Amino acid sequence: MQAIDTTNGQPVKGGYNLFVISLIAALAGFIFGFDTVVISGANLPIKELWHTSPWFHGFFIMSMALWGTVVGSVFGGIPTQLYGRKKVLLWIGILFSVSAIGSALAQGPYMFSFFRFIGGLGIGISSVAATTDISEISTPKTRGR
Repeated sequence: MQAIDTTNGQPVKGGYNLFVISLIAALAGFIFGFDTVVISGANLPIKELWHTSPWFHGFFIMSMALWGTVVGSVFGGIPTQLYGRKKVLLWIGILFSVSAIGSALAQGPYMFSFFRFIGGLGIGISSVAATTDISEISTPKTRGR
């Protein structure tokens, strides 16, 4: 697969590599959507498992990843600038893994919420690091497609 310049019909340098790297970096957005769908499906079983009040369940358990996303997106530029996008994206993958394993093994609502917050941090930081990485690796001819 090779990118074609629409103005002159010529192949664009780095088209396939650019596509693959962009696809991998864009998986961060997919993970956010997947996480939202999974927690929506687990909503009632979690509420029944820990017998939480509607307020605690909604504000603390279900929205904790969103709070992490807000914090991660606000402060995500700091590690991205200090350590670089690629290193930060690698650590985001580690945060997602820790969050998934911790959420699966959580014994109570507080531990579950903590690991959901960690996953939210990863999602928020990835919204900064992944989009910046994609824009930086794109050639001027392939930007905005």
